[in-house]
Amino acid sequence: MERILVVGSTGAGKSTLARALGRRLDVPYHEMDALYFAGPGWAVNERLAEDVGEIAARPRWIIDSLGYPDVRDLLWDRADTVVWLDYGRHVIMPRVLRRSLRRTVTRESLFGGNRERWRDWLTRDHPAWWAWSRYPVRRREIGERVDDPRFAPLTVHRLGTPRTTAAWLAGLPSGG
Repeated sequence: MERILVVGSTGAGKSTLARALGRRLDVPYHEMDALYFAGPGWAVNERLAEDVGEIAARPRWIIDSLGYPDVRDLLWDRADTVVWLDYGRHVIMPRVLRRSLRRTVTRESLFGGNRERWRDWLTRDHPAWWAWSRYPVRRREIGERVDDPRFAPLTVHRLGTPRTTAAWLAGLPSGG
């Protein structure tokens, strides 16, 4: 495991696991949303493909995303391992709601200095609405990629519960 994608639905815990996996294996972790959002107003990084390409060309990395469409194939072609957090909605929705509530109340600064706001809760782009509506689509997209012969060389770890994930992580050797 040297070039790792941690994938799953919004709220599954991709970033949390990717950070922990990076520490455990001593592999550099890169947060996809921090690469994607470049500034205030949720401005998109116009150099996303170049930035991700530079990371993907390196021998060791972890990225916490299926990949935005313009870099998805690049990441999947370069990865050697996919860790799929395939959790049910009953797991992800409370996580998304708690996270968004915390971020809104504390006015936590996010990618590019952006913040979740109360009025955002009423939009389709809010993480809670996104997680709910995109859940079946995201599961299908990941499943299709995992089953795609192009990506057959990938080692896939499909983890169905947080408990299984914790046990899997604890069983990995430290330090790469």
